[in-house]
Amino acid sequence: MQKDSQSAAARSEQGPAPIVVTCPATGDVVGSVPVTRPAEVDSIAARLRANQPAWQALEVKGRARWVAKWRDWIFDHAGELVGLVQQESGKSWGDANVETMATDVVNYWIEHAAAFLADEKVRPAGPTNIAKRLTICYEPYPLVAVITPWNYPLAMPLSDITPALLAGCAVLSKPSEVTPLAWRTAVLGWKQIGAPDVLEVAIGAGEIGAAVVDVADYVMFTGSVETGRRVAVAAAQRLIPCSLELGGKDAMIVCADADIDRAVDGAVWAGFFNAGQTCVSVERVYVEAPVYDEFVEKLVAKTATLRQGMDADHDYSCDVGAMANAAQLTIVAGHVDDAVAKGARVLIGGKAQDNALFYEPTVLVDVDHDMDCMRVETFGPTLPVMKVYDAREAVQRANDSRYGLSGSVWTRDKSKGMALAKLMNTGSVNINNAILSVFQYPLPMQGWKDSGPGSRAGGPHGIRKYCRTKGIAADRVALKREPFWYPHSSRKGRIQSAASRLLQARDWRRRLGL
Repeated sequence: MQKDSQSAAARSEQGPAPIVVTCPATGDVVGSVPVTRPAEVDSIAARLRANQPAWQALEVKGRARWVAKWRDWIFDHAGELVGLVQQESGKSWGDANVETMATDVVNYWIEHAAAFLADEKVRPAGPTNIAKRLTICYEPYPLVAVITPWNYPLAMPLSDITPALLAGCAVLSKPSEVTPLAWRTAVLGWKQIGAPDVLEVAIGAGEIGAAVVDVADYVMFTGSVETGRRVAVAAAQRLIPCSLELGGKDAMIVCADADIDRAVDGAVWAGFFNAGQTCVSVERVYVEAPVYDEFVEKLVAKTATLRQGMDADHDYSCDVGAMANAAQLTIVAGHVDDAVAKGARVLIGGKAQDNALFYEPTVLVDVDHDMDCMRVETFGPTLPVMKVYDAREAVQRANDSRYGLSGSVWTRDKSKGMALAKLMNTGSVNINNAILSVFQYPLPMQGWKDSGPGSRAGGPHGIRKYCRTKGIAADRVALKREPFWYPHSSRKGRIQSAASRLLQARDWRRRLGL
């Protein structure tokens, strides 16, 4: 008994066991990482805070030079990073390689940060303030927490952290414990180039995520609605701001006048890319009755051509990879089983492989809104397709959701496409494309409803959100004494009242006090 107690004490001193990362496609162990202790989070935060003022003092140009060096390091190590992404997430090589496109967003913020963060001169309001000089300044939050999920282990933190660093913040990142390898390596790259010590990574499960929120001045979180609510509550208790991107149930509306071949190709890519594990993937399709049969027939035929697996030789021989973890596979299978039990038909796919975390790309028809596959985020390779009478019904069905992240409209009529896009209750809409809006950095990627408050990107807002705004008012001409300063007198009061009426009233009777 005493020996067991001593062993437990030794384990406690050594800290928690390292996280062992296995490949979802093969089950092979691909690496391990030490778990950060909650007490270590406090010391990391203190260190980053101490270094942040010097980082801020570099100004945008100085910070941009370091971020550019980091971008170049990522280019130089792209093969290693993509390999880690593929191994820890089970993606196909083509899907994993797309993550390096995040260097495009790095360039965007480098090129625009100075203009977006420059002091902003604003016009005074009203004639009584005409002699004032007004300025809005943007000053960084000292420490930003960026918490990201497992579906894009490199691209997502890179997209969120780059503007925070350029804004002058120190950043404590917390990747998913399911896929920590690629991002941990990218942070090591920041250190290898000799950059200032203002970026660190904490690794662990929910306990570490909570500890990271507790030390931050601003939280950027991407993940599930349930976890997002807990983050929001924790941030509210500390009176700090947060931005939450919480997933979606994106609808695709196919009009009778759409280019059906393009719509089918778009549905297959946007529905099955990254095995459907994308917050803005197509999760449900509404097709107008006149083209429904043609669309479904071509959708099944196109899905049948997809190659599923993990191309270990990096030869782009596979299209759709594995689910990232067993829990997600269970959710996907459950949604398909629920749909079939309620009357849906599986036209292709609908099964999981026995020896790995692969779920076949699946097309479901005869679906309705009583089924989980049409109401609950699936986050997997399923495309449920529903016939609708017209576009009006399609919009009504699309808006019948607790989520409101993104969506798409497919039509040859540009005016109709814009009109339908404006009717969709989502933060973004794509016309004759899907997922495209995520890569349009001047546009906000913003959720409505349960998809969460806050946004990423969005031009100036995408970097200013990491800053506290400061308003500065100055006199163009400094008087010896302001007319409303003490002491009060009846004469000054009459003059002030008359001046107020004259300058602020909008009719002469009131201006003259008649």
